[in-house]
Amino acid sequence: MTAPRATAPRTPLGRRFGLLMGALLLSSLGNGLCFPFTSIYVSQLLGLGGRAAGGYFIAMAAASFAAALAGGPLADRGGPHRVGALGAAALAAGYALLAPADSVPLVLASGVCVGVGFGLFYASIVGVVDTAVPESGRRAAFAIRHIVNNAGIGLGSVAAGLALHGADTPAGTLRWLYLANGLAALPLIAVILGVRPRTGAEAKEAKEAKEAKEAKEAKEAKERSGDAQPSGPGPTYRSLLRARPMALLILAQALFAIVGFTQIEATVPLLLHDRMAVTLGWVSVVVAANSFALIALQPLLRGRLERLPETVVLAGGPVLWTVAFGCGLGAALAGGAAPAAVRYGLLLAFAVLFAAGELMYSSAFYPLLLRWSGEEAVGRASALASLAWNLGTASGPPLGLFIVAHASATGSWLALALGAAAAFTVTAALYGRTAST
Repeated sequence: MTAPRATAPRTPLGRRFGLLMGALLLSSLGNGLCFPFTSIYVSQLLGLGGRAAGGYFIAMAAASFAAALAGGPLADRGGPHRVGALGAAALAAGYALLAPADSVPLVLASGVCVGVGFGLFYASIVGVVDTAVPESGRRAAFAIRHIVNNAGIGLGSVAAGLALHGADTPAGTLRWLYLANGLAALPLIAVILGVRPRTGAEAKEAKEAKEAKEAKEAKEAKERSGDAQPSGPGPTYRSLLRARPMALLILAQALFAIVGFTQIEATVPLLLHDRMAVTLGWVSVVVAANSFALIALQPLLRGRLERLPETVVLAGGPVLWTVAFGCGLGAALAGGAAPAAVRYGLLLAFAVLFAAGELMYSSAFYPLLLRWSGEEAVGRASALASLAWNLGTASGPPLGLFIVAHASATGSWLALALGAAAAFTVTAALYGRTAST
């Protein structure tokens, strides 16, 4: 008989991380108040038409792309906290501008501000979170950050639905919600600046030891990949992507968005309702079950995930997504003739398994990004991850909706499962590139 395996001790994440997560929760709650309604608000309620609404999102996307590219080097040179605070300020200004908006120029200016805010924020938030927790707490910290973001958006959406239900003047109500969204980003500015690393000899020594360790790990990873780079003034976007593990990691980020996150948000609800005749009430139950499972599973899985190599955990995410989509396929094959407990049980299993895959992604992706980029290039690596994510979120929904429009329920679930399997092949290659020989 073998002795039971000891449970890994849990690292306290600290007060600074708690404050940061509280501010992020408030900011994401503000986003949830407004995000689903922006196109309706601009085109119909303000009477500016579809072109103005489209212009808002184009301006936001272009500004986010440019700001992320500029924000990465800025975060590396001047520290992520200043860039993150500037991004939060731009978000506050952008959303607040939509409250009094009554013309196309104001709408476009809002889109530019919001895009700049997102670009700077996501180029810096990885470094901000990393400095708020001990190194051994990275994996738990990024998993919690993922949960906080989703919980805030969900709570905000519920609050917005209640506020807009039966409102005599929806445009007037939304103006107040956009103002509230702008105000919700203000505490984030103060908290980001407040969680800057301590100064003094102890902090300096800890930073130097951390930099030496990360440089050694990055060098070993590059040597194992057969793509070590000569030393120079510092990593650029091009040199980061020349290292095969980093290139595969960024590709994986795009695939996670394309075949995973956007599909459960955009494609699966339509697939359930239009192809499987699932009522809107049950669609909401499945989506809610996914959100609640994220919260419930995190403390249960945290210790187990931290005992596994990050590349193994990352590869496990799309494996669970493939199984989850298989549960949806089983529900479609069962059809309406099957007992309701079987059909809806499989759909709830889909929601829970998908949530477990999300946690595996969030607990492994950013720690790997930090380790392979090295502290001197965290901002650039974060910007690349943000751009890959934006590419995925832009292309994923159209692909998924096209599949649902042209395939049966079983064909759609099968296509989603194959997409998740494709993401696994990339993460498996990532493990093969970095496994110790």
